[in-house]
Amino acid sequence: NIHASACVINNGLEKVGFKQENNYFFDTLKITLPDSISSQQIKDIAEAKSINFYYPDEKTVQISIGEGITKSEIEQILFVFSEAVNKEMIKIDDSLEIPCIPKIYLRTTPVLKQTVFNRYHSETAMMRYIKKLERKDFSLTEGMISLGSCTMKLNAATEMIPVTWSEFGNIHPFAPENQIKGYLTLISDLEKNLKEITGFDAVSFMPNSGASGEYTGLMVIRKYHKSKNENNRNIVLIPASAHGTNPASAVMAGMNVVVVNCDEKGNIDINDLKIKAEENKESLCAIMVTYPSTHGVFEDKIIEVIDIIHKNGGQVYLDGANMNAQVGLTNPAVIGADVCHLNLHKTFAIPHGGGGPGVGPIAVAKHLVEFLPNHPFTSKSNNGIKATSAAPYGSASILPISYAYLKLLGSKGLTEASKFAILNANYLAAKLNKYYIVLYKGTNGFVAHEMILDCRQFKSSANITEADIAKRLMDYGFHAPTLSFPVHGTLMVEPTESEPLEELDRFVEAMISIYHEIKEIEEGKADKEDNVLINAPHTSEIVISDTWNHSYTREKAAFPIETLKQNKFWPAVSRLQDAYGDRNLVCSCEGY
Repeated sequence: NIHASACVINNGLEKVGFKQENNYFFDTLKITLPDSISSQQIKDIAEAKSINFYYPDEKTVQISIGEGITKSEIEQILFVFSEAVNKEMIKIDDSLEIPCIPKIYLRTTPVLKQTVFNRYHSETAMMRYIKKLERKDFSLTEGMISLGSCTMKLNAATEMIPVTWSEFGNIHPFAPENQIKGYLTLISDLEKNLKEITGFDAVSFMPNSGASGEYTGLMVIRKYHKSKNENNRNIVLIPASAHGTNPASAVMAGMNVVVVNCDEKGNIDINDLKIKAEENKESLCAIMVTYPSTHGVFEDKIIEVIDIIHKNGGQVYLDGANMNAQVGLTNPAVIGADVCHLNLHKTFAIPHGGGGPGVGPIAVAKHLVEFLPNHPFTSKSNNGIKATSAAPYGSASILPISYAYLKLLGSKGLTEASKFAILNANYLAAKLNKYYIVLYKGTNGFVAHEMILDCRQFKSSANITEADIAKRLMDYGFHAPTLSFPVHGTLMVEPTESEPLEELDRFVEAMISIYHEIKEIEEGKADKEDNVLINAPHTSEIVISDTWNHSYTREKAAFPIETLKQNKFWPAVSRLQDAYGDRNLVCSCEGY
């Protein structure tokens, strides 16, 4: 339908006397205007009909066709050009030969041969198929997703619903500003709120993800140094505990990375930082630091870290991945940072994971405002860096989610959310401390909003790894915590502020039960080669099978605690071969 509509419009334009430049096209037409007509004339007629075209210059109009176009809209488009040359609009030619692409480029082999694309012919059947897929997936409807660092918390329906409204979802990212005043009001108000939360002076919504925010922030810092004729500043200091995206973003931004060690408590090694900052002071560009750290603690020397960088001529990029432990309690500006990105797809309730869409706006201090990214459609500063995303406001259609989140909670609610995120993490740490080693704690013995559970001792005592524990948690009805990051052999747990006490206690019960299962192996009560941990997870198919050759009971495999008998999430797949399976794929598609 897209291509056919483009062909019909192309044919109509040529009959009215306009030259279409693209000999071969799929959905986009480039029209060169006659000497007597300007693009402004076309624009005036088109906007009167509520139609937006793209106008690269005074003599060119571009049209891009989408799948939703109707016959009536095609007629309206052709009317605009007919009106411009005072000609009667031609009728749409239904006999036109389509496609307009040379046959040599057309696909001749069958498409979508698999049965799944040809099986469901009613809404009922399609609904049941989608529900079958849904049942294989663990979501927050089943239980807590305790992924540390990559928080998965509640995305309330009230916040999500506006995304479905056409007033937000159907606005083109390049629509003229006079047509999107409501959107701009929302964006401006959201910026005002985020400035207050971060303490910074301006926000750019252009970055589409946290990693994109990192890259954008570093490019802004680099442009700042260039403005001071310090082009040589290209060294970025990054703690060993950092997210992997930090060094990757630094390299993408053309920087050289110098790693700063951490001490035995998981904090930045101040002595190592001083040495490396001073060694590189002539070329120091920035430090990328996460606060609270990726080790799950509020580093009590963070202000000293920032002072060291500033004294050696660098800027401070604060990775806002853990901003959900700061909001309302402190902020990046208070501790002296210069720029930070915010994961709206984490701290501020936009769904996280699954490949996006994400939003990773950056907030900057006053001296960096003029260097924020420009966009050809919304240029604000001659000194700004080039656009780092295709659209001027990134994934603008999902900003209403964070907007609603902020407005519903208000300053008091946001602060309470941060407090509960920290409280919940410390509750789990206190409850599990007797059974698992909490690897890092702050000076006062507390964690921040997440913790790292050290599982390495179980490898020598029972031949059980952190992966075994993560897979066994699926039998208890939990999504696995973050595995072996940022420390190998550990589990990073983050309960978030969304989880009630009952769910935290359920998680504690599961982790303690798993601990006792490990002790059974250590004490010889369970077989080291055949036990519930190394065989986890157990699917319903395995448990009800006529063949059961394990040394433990089916009940212990599937229902290790009594509450699971009332509410059990069954894993869809049993244990795979981990890294081997990731590297040796087997195609299960029909017909291939």
